[in-house]
Amino acid sequence: MKQLIFLFSILISFHCSAQSDADNFKTIYSTALTNGKSYEWLDYLSNQIGGRLSGSLNAEKAVAYTKAELDSLGLDKVWLQPVMVPRWVRGAPEFAYIETSPGKTTSVNICALGGSIATPNGGVKAHVVEVKSKEDLEALGSEIIEGKIVFFNRPMQADLINTFESYSGCVDQRYSGAKEAAKYGAIGVIVRSMNLRLDDFPHTGSMSYGDLPTKNRIPSAAISTNDAEVLSSMLALNKDIKLYFSQYCQQFKDVQSYNVIGEITGSQFPDEYIVVGGHLDSWDLGDGSHDDGAGVVQSMDVLRLLKESGIKPKRSIRVVLFMNEENGLRGGKKYAEVAKSKGENHVFALESDSGGFTPRGFTFDCSDAVFNKVLKWQPLFKPYLIHYFEKGHGGADIGPLKNESLVLAGLRPDTQRYFDHHHASSDTFDAVNKRELELGAATMTALVYLFDKYGTTTITTEDQLKD
Repeated sequence: MKQLIFLFSILISFHCSAQSDADNFKTIYSTALTNGKSYEWLDYLSNQIGGRLSGSLNAEKAVAYTKAELDSLGLDKVWLQPVMVPRWVRGAPEFAYIETSPGKTTSVNICALGGSIATPNGGVKAHVVEVKSKEDLEALGSEIIEGKIVFFNRPMQADLINTFESYSGCVDQRYSGAKEAAKYGAIGVIVRSMNLRLDDFPHTGSMSYGDLPTKNRIPSAAISTNDAEVLSSMLALNKDIKLYFSQYCQQFKDVQSYNVIGEITGSQFPDEYIVVGGHLDSWDLGDGSHDDGAGVVQSMDVLRLLKESGIKPKRSIRVVLFMNEENGLRGGKKYAEVAKSKGENHVFALESDSGGFTPRGFTFDCSDAVFNKVLKWQPLFKPYLIHYFEKGHGGADIGPLKNESLVLAGLRPDTQRYFDHHHASSDTFDAVNKRELELGAATMTALVYLFDKYGTTTITTEDQLKD
């Protein structure tokens, strides 16, 4: 009889704990959808400040604005963490055309890749060699490539459902294409934009010359997908066409910027830290609403939603708005460096850097044991149609924190439209849906709530019963 009573009490306890979690989820989602702040914050960040390239005046304005907003939330701590960042400036608008014969030209849409040098005064004009890969360069060799412009035209793989996998499969041509082409005497590089859609928007992004001597560096630009198709078709008909492009970008000395950090100090375990964040910088062509204004404002709203929902965290919850993810990752590295120097015990980190679209779930960078325990939380998210839980990448900015015990996670929205906007002038506020953005903020808050309540080493039914 005593055993039956004990078993019954366990079942009641488990039901109450699960019910409490479900109730808190309902409160979090309801608050986000009826009294959210993320969309309002993003409106200001995008429309009043705009693109926030590291080292720019707009980046400084974004630091000041987000710190002031965090100050207004009544958090326990808000501060700026200094970090030196690169300062690359695009300069005057780029210009390019295809020349089929003297005086007969077709204009095309290009933009300089971040970190590229400028063209010489007057621009660059030369015959074009189309390639798909580094291996193609090796096969052609200096005899064919020297003195020409190399056109990397490997598209994103359209039949991959995971668009980030498709992006990863071709982004090397953007990042290291100029370095590789310069080895064979190319005088410039044009790269097909990383975009699954055919449109007229060139997409920028970071590139690197590696250890290539300064005197050997060549200008590198992205061309829109529509114009990449045009250029490829014209080359198929006439190998003697030429391409002209000019750009005026410059690399200046590093300047000081800041990570913006706010904290709710934990009531029971103040020395255990949970981080939620996104990157405050963006590229300069659009206003950076999806990449990563959405992640910034969602992360800010996590702390506000916890307070509004009456949830008092056991552990210290920090929002970190990282500077310089796009062209250096200096903010993420600096935060991890300072955390390590102080001996801070970070137990969980969550990043939003995949756009403000409808949330589908999370990817987790953790042990199999922890992941199997996290899977027990899926039923709580299922009523919200958000229950994609897979092992995978956490996020670039939280990556430097990684150790054997820390659990990293990334919010995973629906990404089918993400690369329509990524790094392009089409990454603007009007492309963000208010409800989708708020659902993302609520979803992040719900996961932070669970990790705070149950920790990372006690995510079991048994421990839930003790709560």
